[in-house]
Amino acid sequence: MSLLYRKILRPAVFLQDSEKAHNRLISTLSVTSRSRLLMSLTGNLYGSPDLPVNLFGLEFPNPLGIAAGLDKNGAAIPAWQALGFGFSEIGGVTLHDQLGNPKPRMFRATAEKALVNRMGFNNIGAELVHDKLEVWKNRGLWPGTPVGVNLGKSKITPLDEAPNDYAGSMKILWNHADFFVINVSSPNTQGLRDLQEQNHLDSILKACQKTNAECSKKDGTEPKPLLVKIAPELDDRQIGSILDSISTNNLQGIIATNTTTDRPETTNSKCKMVYDQEGGLSGIPLKATSTEVIRKIYHMTDGKIPIIGVGGIFNDEDAWEKITAGASLIQLYTGLVFEGPGIARSIITGLNKRVKQAGFDNISEAVGINA
Repeated sequence: MSLLYRKILRPAVFLQDSEKAHNRLISTLSVTSRSRLLMSLTGNLYGSPDLPVNLFGLEFPNPLGIAAGLDKNGAAIPAWQALGFGFSEIGGVTLHDQLGNPKPRMFRATAEKALVNRMGFNNIGAELVHDKLEVWKNRGLWPGTPVGVNLGKSKITPLDEAPNDYAGSMKILWNHADFFVINVSSPNTQGLRDLQEQNHLDSILKACQKTNAECSKKDGTEPKPLLVKIAPELDDRQIGSILDSISTNNLQGIIATNTTTDRPETTNSKCKMVYDQEGGLSGIPLKATSTEVIRKIYHMTDGKIPIIGVGGIFNDEDAWEKITAGASLIQLYTGLVFEGPGIARSIITGLNKRVKQAGFDNISEAVGINA
């Protein structure tokens, strides 16, 4: 199926504008998600074998998730499990609905399997996302895999009011998330990456954990796992201060990394035109950088803070590299665009073989062995 996608379907898809193709994918998966028959057929075609991971008190059927940015509004939540993913992360969701940055704002560097985007947290806002997620639950279509919600700052909210903005979204969506991710690393909202500095980040995390505690007390359940997503360009001091904030505010983990504003050298003129666009770069050119950040965090924390690794995962070798560098879970987005709907099954099948070849009982035993 992957060969069929790469040779026939992908060339047709790539004739379309990147964002239009993205929207058509989500629309198709949204329709699929509403039909139990289509979901069953999709699962039979693309479902992954078991490779379970227990983390954050949650059961993941396999360690591969769909990264934030693809399903911004939770329009296709049921479909990700049918496509073989062990979890999904929707968003970024902001407290206020927003259109995002002017179009065009998504570009493909096809020859080098990369994307550049400057979407700008375009989403329908926390209230309407809540309503959409409630519909999936009320229809009995909620997936059996964990669902995370990536939270971003609204563009209209000043930086010094960011804590209330993040916490407000969290309160609205609390009942519909298995875990939350604080996104302070998107390069496409002006000033957002300043929130990675410790004084800003501490204020945001403190506000979110306060809301987390209040919601859990009201619900009579445990607080939801809270993670922070970081940029790939951070130096050791910046990573260290973020890790201090994670420890101080009792976060459960970190996602490494978001897209990069750095650009690779290229001799391909079409790719150069894409790289000249403003925005965050994802895909193959990000792979090595994100893996090194994972390895660095694993060393700096002695492996005590769980890492979700993301950036340039296209096959089981890439996935294994991230896991053995220190990632307990992994995510992809760009890989799906270039490799097609069979990518999750292919990666998990390959990881299963690698676990057996290494003589491990489970995938978690491989975490950090090459850190």
